[in-house]
Amino acid sequence: MRIEKDSMGEVEVPADAYYGASTQRAHDNFPISGITFGRRFIWALGVVKAESARTNYQLGTYPEDIADAVAAAADEVADGTFDDQFVLDVFQTGSGTSTNTNANEVIANRASELLGGELGSGLVHPNDHVNQGQSSNDVIPTAIHIAAVAAIRDQLLPALTGLAEALDGKASEFDHIIKSGRTHLMDATPIRLGQEFSGYAAQIAKGRGRVEAALGDLEELALGGTAVGTGINAPEGFAAATIERIATRTGYPFREAENHFEAAAGKDAAVAASGALKAVAGSMFKIANDLRWLSSGPRTAIAEIKLPSLQPGSSIMPGKVNPVIPEAVMMVVAQVMGNDTAVTWGGANGNFELNVMMPVIAHNLLQSIELLANAAQVLSEKCVVGIEADEERARELVERNIIIITALAPRLGYDLASEIAKEAFASGRGVREVAIEKSGLSSEEIEAALDLRGMTEGGVVS
Repeated sequence: MRIEKDSMGEVEVPADAYYGASTQRAHDNFPISGITFGRRFIWALGVVKAESARTNYQLGTYPEDIADAVAAAADEVADGTFDDQFVLDVFQTGSGTSTNTNANEVIANRASELLGGELGSGLVHPNDHVNQGQSSNDVIPTAIHIAAVAAIRDQLLPALTGLAEALDGKASEFDHIIKSGRTHLMDATPIRLGQEFSGYAAQIAKGRGRVEAALGDLEELALGGTAVGTGINAPEGFAAATIERIATRTGYPFREAENHFEAAAGKDAAVAASGALKAVAGSMFKIANDLRWLSSGPRTAIAEIKLPSLQPGSSIMPGKVNPVIPEAVMMVVAQVMGNDTAVTWGGANGNFELNVMMPVIAHNLLQSIELLANAAQVLSEKCVVGIEADEERARELVERNIIIITALAPRLGYDLASEIAKEAFASGRGVREVAIEKSGLSSEEIEAALDLRGMTEGGVVS
């Protein structure tokens, strides 16, 4: 162990730890979940600290050797070198001050080491140098936005694009297959399997657009507001210069918040982004669940499509294969829905000049992005691309569907059409046969009206 000091006094920390006294206090205070911040968030913190150091040198706040050492240490944090030094639970002080301090101490000790000192030597100060011009109250929301934008752009949007394209490919492949439509889980008028998949593809594409639309607000950064939005202790031009550096480094169009009071006290951008993620999750659940139903059986249920067989489905029933990928996706959706509730409630808890649930907002928002991205990729690559259609089964079911009588309703009237449908159902005969008996139309007219492909193309049968 070694002795480190903070504003409250001396604390013992592990001799090889890059963090210091304040981090150790927080580690001792919050043994709650064992959940720590992930790679993406730590990367964002490192980026903020590195570019802040470079700006501080540019503005003459501290000398070149200090600036270079801090920036180099922060770059190492961004690269993941010190992930094991970020030891704090996400359930901590609501501003995330503990984690900002964790970053400051790790970077200060590493910078001191780069300058020739030992851990704990204090050649670089965590507050006076690493945190210069900043506050936890603007650093943490800035890191949330940077991490979320990067995760959405790098990971989620490409995954959703891939899923939409895979579904659209199946829409084209299955366009010729006519099957029974279903509403309320009951037989409805015919549809083409390709049309069904085109709806899935459009859901994902539209969801991707909603997520992309949320990026505009996330690209506003709180940096420069410091403690309460006034910018106290931040050198003039610090925020604009640092954010420009961050934008150049990441390649994303980050900009300074239009209103620093909103940026510190409100987390509406995160809440809105989480809402867009929830909408995508809802679409993915609907699609995954439909795939389960459509592949159900395979001999005693719908079985109009076949999902890839990936693993044995039962420890007791030989030969059973389950729709494991759709089920995994549905569980991801359940988690994302729960995360959205936490983010939404967290966003509501902005008290006066500061939101006090930022760590849990950060954790849940970033987890949702990652889960949805991974689930979309898995659904696409391990399920959708391998789906096969059972055209014979689809034809068999649609031919048994009495609701095809709908195409005759304009000519026969609703009541007579209903009577034909009921008799066909009760007798077990086909709609065509009963319609020929009861409608007064010729068999040729009946066949023309009950053209299944025509029913999937809209319009009224003449």
